[in-house]
Amino acid sequence: MDYDYRKEKKILLVDDEKELLNMVQGILLGNGYTQIRTAGTVRQALKICRDWKPDLAVLDVMMPDGNGFDLLKELRTFSDFPVLFLTAKGEDEDKFQGLGLGADDYMVKPFLPRELTLRIGAILRRCYKEEKSCVRLAACQIDFERAEVIRREGKLPLTAKEFALLQALYRNAGKIVTIDMLCEAVWGDNPFGYENSLMAHVRRIREKIEENPSKPQSLLTVKGLGYKLLVEE
Repeated sequence: MDYDYRKEKKILLVDDEKELLNMVQGILLGNGYTQIRTAGTVRQALKICRDWKPDLAVLDVMMPDGNGFDLLKELRTFSDFPVLFLTAKGEDEDKFQGLGLGADDYMVKPFLPRELTLRIGAILRRCYKEEKSCVRLAACQIDFERAEVIRREGKLPLTAKEFALLQALYRNAGKIVTIDMLCEAVWGDNPFGYENSLMAHVRRIREKIEENPSKPQSLLTVKGLGYKLLVEE
C-alpha cells in the first residue's frame, strides 16, 4: 500500500479567483488533505512559501501582480518543492514554458476534480517516497532513527546539524542540493553567511561516512552548485 501523505503534506493554492480557490480547497479537503493554504497574489504566495514551506504548490499563470512563471522562477531560487500549474492558458507554448521552468505537471481549466486529485497524489508519491530509517552508502549505513553512522569498526553518533544535513541530502538522493538549500535546512530562514560552516560540517560528515574522506564516494561536491548524496539500493 502506498504511503498516505494527505494529512502530512502541506499544499499551497495560488489563484486570484477566490471562488476557484474555495472550490479547489473544498475538493482537496473532501479527499483527505488537511494542510492547505491559499494565496491570491504572487507576493502573498512568496511570503507563505518562505514562512510555511509547503510541500506542493498549485499555481495559476495570470496573477494581478505578476505571473505564475515568474513566481516559479523565484521559488526555485530557495526551494525545490513540486509545482503543478492549473490555469486557463492552454496553448502549447504556455505548457512548454511551465514545464521547461521545472513544473511537475500542467493542467488546463476547466478540469475534472478527480483528475486533479489523481495528479496531485501522483506528484506527492513520486517526490516524497516513504523514508527508510536505515540507508546504505558505499562505506557505511546511516540509521536516521538513532542518528548514527554504522561502520564495520563500530557506530558513530551524528550531531544535530550533521543529522539535518544528511536528512536534507537523503530526501533528494541522487540530485544536486544547492548550498542555499542546505544552509536553510540547518540554520533556518536566515541562512546567509553560513557557507564556510556548511563546508566544515560536510568535511566532518565525510570523515564519518566515507572510506577515504579525501576521495568521497557517497557525499559528492558539485562545483559551484552544491552537494549530492549517492545511496546504495
